[in-house]
Amino acid sequence: MKVAIIKYNAGNIHSVRLALQRLGIEPQVTSDTELINAADKVIFPGVGEASTAMNFINKNGIAEVIKQLKQPVLGICLGLQLMGAHSEENDTRCLGIFNLEIKKFPPRNKVPHMGWNLIRNLSSRLFEGLPGKPYVYFVHSYYAEKFDSTIATTDYILPFSAAIKKDNFYAVQFHPEKSGKVGEQILRNFLKL
Repeated sequence: MKVAIIKYNAGNIHSVRLALQRLGIEPQVTSDTELINAADKVIFPGVGEASTAMNFINKNGIAEVIKQLKQPVLGICLGLQLMGAHSEENDTRCLGIFNLEIKKFPPRNKVPHMGWNLIRNLSSRLFEGLPGKPYVYFVHSYYAEKFDSTIATTDYILPFSAAIKKDNFYAVQFHPEKSGKVGEQILRNFLKL
């Protein structure tokens, strides 16, 4: 199986690669649009800032490639946010795969949302085989509201989408690569899609 991790000047690529290697997959970390198109599965990870990331993927022709992919795609953290239509982070126009506004958590003393949290209302094959109370690891200051493409929720200051899905596009706000056995099972499920 060919798995491409999209390289676009955003963090956490190394930890995603290591998580896949633990599952017996040697992914290609690439910004080459031909290799991305040819992959059986594509992972769009990210830790960073929305406008800088969008500038890079627009400038390098990656944005249009991502939008037309037909194989399973998994966005992680910033990857989820960039799949929305717009982010409040530096007023950034995003990919528009999901009709979704990414918002900043209300001003509180507890931003960013960082650490382990419970995901609920799981409604996708992505979550098969998880324990009754699955905890995953989050690090973010922006969030996706619950909407018709939400496949998992969590609560932090307010309820929000922990995971979303539309057609072949899946995205999680948390970091499966840093979420122990639960995250490993989610990645394994994604590879089976």
